Amino acid sequence: MDYPAPTRLTSPLLTLPDLAGRRAVVTGGASGLGLVTTRTFALQGADVIIGARDVTKAEAARAHLLAEHDLSAGKITVAELDLIDPDSIERFAGMAAGAPMDLLVLNAGISSVPLRHDRNGIESQFATNHLGHFALAARLLPSLEQGTDPRVVTVSSALYAAAKLDLEDLASSSRYSPGRAYNRSKLANVMFALELGRRLAESGSSVRSFAAHPGMARTPLHTTYPSVATRVMTRIIAGAIGREPGPADVGVLTAALHPDASPELFWGPTGSKTHPDAVGDWFKPVATDLGAAVSLWEVSERLTGTRIAM
Repeated sequence: MDYPAPTRLTSPLLTLPDLAGRRAVVTGGASGLGLVTTRTFALQGADVIIGARDVTKAEAARAHLLAEHDLSAGKITVAELDLIDPDSIERFAGMAAGAPMDLLVLNAGISSVPLRHDRNGIESQFATNHLGHFALAARLLPSLEQGTDPRVVTVSSALYAAAKLDLEDLASSSRYSPGRAYNRSKLANVMFALELGRRLAESGSSVRSFAAHPGMARTPLHTTYPSVATRVMTRIIAGAIGREPGPADVGVLTAALHPDASPELFWGPTGSKTHPDAVGDWFKPVATDLGAAVSLWEVSERLTGTRIAM
């Protein structure tokens, strides 16, 4: 299939908007891409809430950012968030909601881990990377509706294009491949972002939904593969062609902040390894199947016990 040419934004972060008085939530905001996102938002004036599983490490990252950039103590807040735990999601959302919110970056994730399940028997990568974020977005959308140019950015991967959704075996009981399970969760991320955007637009909401990716990035996500050979190979590839988290985050930040970023495109880095431009590519058919997106949405509502009201 032929696709329209992608949209390239040159030096998209050269001029960033003033975020003073605005609030942002970044899941997994204390390391890797999330830390870059947190830092950028805070330096532009936003009050940022980091959702993190390891609160101790996140507090250390917060303290370093505050000291390094001479930020006020209230500029960055850390709260415990384990996306595989519904109770943790509920507590975090209760703390973060209640005031207008402008930016929600669904960044946290796990990659290619050994087979584990959530309390409902759902494979952990799908449960964490997709279902946890679905449930969190459902709880925070009312606050986003009150925000200024409110945006939800779901961080996915270009690997979504090679995935199969397979909603009939979310326990991965028949055959488990860590890589395939990760790709499925990233496909679910993209489909969620698109379906959320479609529903928001139909309801007349001011909230916009974006999907973005970092390309090959040198982040802690690649250290979790159960296979030693895979960890070594990935480290070699990332060292050769990967970007550090700062430049790799350009697609995420473009989706979150650039006035010309379209939610119809999948935003990521292109060009230079150190100073990339942002490119918005069209989504592959596997992500744009409306029937599959509706099925995913309905399954997600049932498994999380939440509805995203619009």
